Amino acid sequence: MFFKLYAIALPIFFAMDMLWLGVVAKKFYAQHIGMLLKSNINWAAAILFYLLFLVGLVIFVIGPAVERGGWSRAMMLGALFGLITYATYDLTNLATMKNWPLALTVVDMLWGMVLAASVSSLTCVIAAKLRI
Repeated sequence: MFFKLYAIALPIFFAMDMLWLGVVAKKFYAQHIGMLLKSNINWAAAILFYLLFLVGLVIFVIGPAVERGGWSRAMMLGALFGLITYATYDLTNLATMKNWPLALTVVDMLWGMVLAASVSSLTCVIAAKLRI
């Protein structure tokens, strides 16, 4: 079941995050941390993040929600998982980096919640329709 849920979640997560990073919030991130952004993305590191994040999302949120909770449980636990994981990055940067913007920290943590909740609930809905 893990691999089926993972296969459903991966394109949803990737599409949503690329839309966010590449279109919706591109100017926001450039405005706040443009001086830190690389001109060429390290795709190996980015892909590794996506693959690992989704392992956690499927094991800790989506799988248990499919087995005993449904999409609403997946949405709530996904939001919590997104908050905790994105807070790890953002709050560490806020604590340790000079001039790390508070606004970016808040927006990015909220995005982590929305992204993980959406991916989790959508994956559960699709899994139910496919009878996984």
